[in-house]
Amino acid sequence: MKKSILVISLILSSAAFAQTNALKPGLWEVKIVRQVMDGKDMGAQVAAAQAKMQESMARMSPQQRQQIEQMMKGSGVQRQGGAIRMCISAEMAAKNESWNAQQSQCPPTKVTHSGNKVIYEINCTTDGHTMVGRGESVVSGDKVTVHTDMTITDAHGKHAMLNDSEMSYLGADCKGLQPVDQIARKMKAKH
Repeated sequence: MKKSILVISLILSSAAFAQTNALKPGLWEVKIVRQVMDGKDMGAQVAAAQAKMQESMARMSPQQRQQIEQMMKGSGVQRQGGAIRMCISAEMAAKNESWNAQQSQCPPTKVTHSGNKVIYEINCTTDGHTMVGRGESVVSGDKVTVHTDMTITDAHGKHAMLNDSEMSYLGADCKGLQPVDQIARKMKAKH
């Protein structure tokens, strides 16, 4: 369930990201600021899982660590502490597309723009999860804040989820990460 929460959060953040006019090519960092599932703050659980992963990485040999880091870079995202970094290509920026738009898994069903604010609705099923709800993204310079309020239905039942995240532009250099659209194309070619 924890992995599903992270994936759902990325989908929701990138759905909002696709609707903004702030998309620049280069490295972006997504941080989950607050996540509440069924009235329970998931921050402590997420932090504990991240700490456990860091401990495991610390016990690995330098070669093993490097192999894990390269594998993650090959997936198009990189964990940096409690954040996830992803590379947006110039092509994606020109089309104003996010990772989610490339995957075409959960596009917003209704979008309203007002100044630097975008309000959107989502109603979709992806990877065995049905998501219904609303979100709002606000652009301020190189930062995008996102708030979502969703109901998620999966094999474990219905769950109410609130998610607040921030996305920050880190610069044009993707620091070795492959753009997510290139990775999506490779994944589609394999299937």
